[in-house]
Amino acid sequence: MVVLGACAAWSLVTGAWHEGRPEGVLLAVLAVTAGYAAGRIAGLLLPVAAPCAGSLAGLCATAAAPGLAPGPQFATPLGHAGATAGVLTLSAGAACCAAWAASAPAARLALRALAVTVAVTAAVLGSGAGFTACAAVLLCSLAAGRVRRRGPAVAALALAAAAVAGAGWAVAARALPHGLAVFLESRLTRHRVELWRDALRLVHRNAGTGVGPGRFGEFGPTAAQSLQTDGKPHSALWQQAAEQGLVGVALLAAAYGWVLYALWRTARPTPVALTAGAALTALAAIAVAGDALSFTAVPVGAGLLAGMATARPLAYEAGPTVPEPRPRRDRLTS
Repeated sequence: MVVLGACAAWSLVTGAWHEGRPEGVLLAVLAVTAGYAAGRIAGLLLPVAAPCAGSLAGLCATAAAPGLAPGPQFATPLGHAGATAGVLTLSAGAACCAAWAASAPAARLALRALAVTVAVTAAVLGSGAGFTACAAVLLCSLAAGRVRRRGPAVAALALAAAAVAGAGWAVAARALPHGLAVFLESRLTRHRVELWRDALRLVHRNAGTGVGPGRFGEFGPTAAQSLQTDGKPHSALWQQAAEQGLVGVALLAAAYGWVLYALWRTARPTPVALTAGAALTALAAIAVAGDALSFTAVPVGAGLLAGMATARPLAYEAGPTVPEPRPRRDRLTS
């Protein structure tokens, strides 16, 4: 609550300072909070059925409406603005969590088949990043069954997210070798990379508080000159940096770090915790290279998955049974 409250408060501060529009950030914070609370309750009562239902809901939502939102669609390389890839990644993670929570082998096999179906759906919908992320989550979930200590695995997930964020900065700052830079720009598209470089220039001008929430399109020349734009840099990291400064980036990183800490400390089995961590880390990678977090369905799903993975099922509440002491017999004295 402290971290999410700080994120909401800082968006209000920067919005008031620069006459910005913090409504989008506040909606995202509210969506995560509501999803997390609902996930904790659902995971408490239905540790298998709840993530299974969440996975099916995400799969049906993306199959029925692949765009997930009206407006301009930026299909390359992250599906429809990253929303499709994000929701499907969370759906695959929820299915794998349900598989580890189930006790019957047949149920585990069926739930893993559901995760494979989610990955295939991502490929059919043309979301290459969604398919890659779903496949990575499924493989990490299978490997999590052999992990005995979750601490090093959680640290590896944090390092992976930091590496993706560092790669995003390197692309924008032209700090990569020429061949690698050309390859990544061809995958990300030149337009997206130019948006990131505009965001980097805005960070250099106002590193503390940014330009204000929702105001990137007013200061970014690439977004202003584009005929089809939504006024965003198509990266949660660069949008946070440009609009709310380095403090906003630190708060965003703190929210992700807190989720990993909660998964490290959860009473749920290690495979469940690491599977959820892998799915949320994959979502973080998608958010670095796209604007997946700008769509309400994605932060709600992230909160749901984190809540279900950190919930304490009723089976754990009872605790060990302590036998009642036998009454002592008085010794016979002669």
